[in-house]
Amino acid sequence: MKRKQVFRKLLRYCRPYAFLLVCSVLCALVVVAGQLLSPYFAGKAVDCIVSEGNINRAALLRNLIAVAAVSALATGFQWLLSLINNRIAYGILSSLRKDAFKKIEKLPLRYLDGRPYGDVTNTVINDAESVSEGLLLGFTQLYTGVLTIAGVLGIMLAVRWEIALVVFCITPVSFFVARFIASRTYKTYRVQTETRADATAFADEMIGNLKVVKAFSREEENERIFGEKNEALRKASLRAVFFSSTTNPSTRFINALVYAAVAFAGAYLVIGTAGAFSVGTLTSFLQYANQYTKPFNEISEVVAEFQNALACAGRVLAFTEEPEEPDDGENPAMGDAAGAVTMENVAFSYDPAHELIRHFDLNVRPGMRVAIVGPTGCGKTTLIGLIMRFYDVDEGAIYVDGTDIRTVTRASLRKNIGMVLQETWLKTATVRENLCMGRPDATEEEMIAAAKAAKAHSFILQLPQGYDTVLGEEGALSEGQKQLLCIARVMLCRPPMLILDEATSNLDTRTEKIVQEAFAALMRGRTCFIVAHRLSTVRSADLILVMRDGKIVERGTHEELLAGGGFYTALYRAQFAR
Repeated sequence: MKRKQVFRKLLRYCRPYAFLLVCSVLCALVVVAGQLLSPYFAGKAVDCIVSEGNINRAALLRNLIAVAAVSALATGFQWLLSLINNRIAYGILSSLRKDAFKKIEKLPLRYLDGRPYGDVTNTVINDAESVSEGLLLGFTQLYTGVLTIAGVLGIMLAVRWEIALVVFCITPVSFFVARFIASRTYKTYRVQTETRADATAFADEMIGNLKVVKAFSREEENERIFGEKNEALRKASLRAVFFSSTTNPSTRFINALVYAAVAFAGAYLVIGTAGAFSVGTLTSFLQYANQYTKPFNEISEVVAEFQNALACAGRVLAFTEEPEEPDDGENPAMGDAAGAVTMENVAFSYDPAHELIRHFDLNVRPGMRVAIVGPTGCGKTTLIGLIMRFYDVDEGAIYVDGTDIRTVTRASLRKNIGMVLQETWLKTATVRENLCMGRPDATEEEMIAAAKAAKAHSFILQLPQGYDTVLGEEGALSEGQKQLLCIARVMLCRPPMLILDEATSNLDTRTEKIVQEAFAALMRGRTCFIVAHRLSTVRSADLILVMRDGKIVERGTHEELLAGGGFYTALYRAQFAR
């Protein structure tokens, strides 16, 4: 995304703060006016000192008081300006992050599956923060800088156009230098943000899987890889900082030339105009020269920081413009489902070049328990994702109670399906809030009954605050206990259909048996899909689907499949052979 495009799109986030932007400009005008009046009164004060013993003390005092008054006024409005600009910048930051987070929830899972989570987090948090920092610096210094430059030139033109002409002739050099460096700074900052995102994603991935890293003794290899990424980030950062830091000394050199030119021209006029251009006026002009050159230094910093902000904004805005999952449009909500599921000639692939599920047909009656087994990568979990409509089929159709699931809202479909995954997820909140996530209106009695049914009630009572214990601390619960809470969460919703994707894989044999009994009661009268690697958990299923390479290669009950002596028999013997 080009800079101009990023800038235009960023301006849309400024529209809600139009009134504050006007207030900011007005405050900047008052600040600049105070700063410009101060040298004027200071020059007048100098002219009150004519010679030794010849001092107009009354006029000197009035001018000094005026200097103090306008300086205090400028300081007060500078403080107000900072408050307003902070509100604008952090309001825009909040909007950017809110839009980015909304986008995460609307993106298709295919997008998130193919991108490191650390990279997404870096975009939403760090890149957005850099945007606000650049905007804050711009709002705070850009207004006052531009107004100061215009004001000083106007005063110089009004008093002595010759000096203003000298200053005006040197000014374009400063603009040329700043523009030349800024064009290169944007590119280097863009490379820096991309490299930083790559390093952040790798670090996030390694920290989140540190146990696996240690188990396979990958510490040294990961250190090497991170060292390479860190070195690339170091080089990119140094290059970005180098280009951005050259702006300030370059403009300072030009500013020194401006000051020297004003001093030389002013001294010549003081000597050659016989009092028409006084020492006090020269003093004012030298202060104006400082005021004129100072904004160029500040603006050069703003330009460098703003290039970083634009580079980061480009990443955030590009993320917020990613194609979303197609909405439900005018689709009606699905009512309470009976649980009949039909798949007709379903085909699906994550990558069109590699087929996964194809020519898949299935007919499940309400209340059936369907187990799905097969080797890793055969499409078991993908099939569940299609039923939940995490992904839409490439070909064919899936029906629930005779209704194509693509013709109803996703939320209403998923409300009819309870899902317990192998990987547990509990948010940082109380046990009560985690259990009632699917049913916030559940009563205390219903919540406790679900916890008891999932065999979680006893260990919950042993927590420091029971159901009001805040979860999220590392090691507070075992994996098995987390799984029990996830099971209780689904039991509280009591949906007409259930999906259990290795739901008891983290439980010990004794606990698994207890939970299986609870599941048996929960599944009674409900359509249930059970994904399992351990075939001992699927013996009682009404129908077992044996998948291989995205197809159903066998189907039947446990006894029928064993009697057939096919692929299921080979899987079973591999697990239970003595």
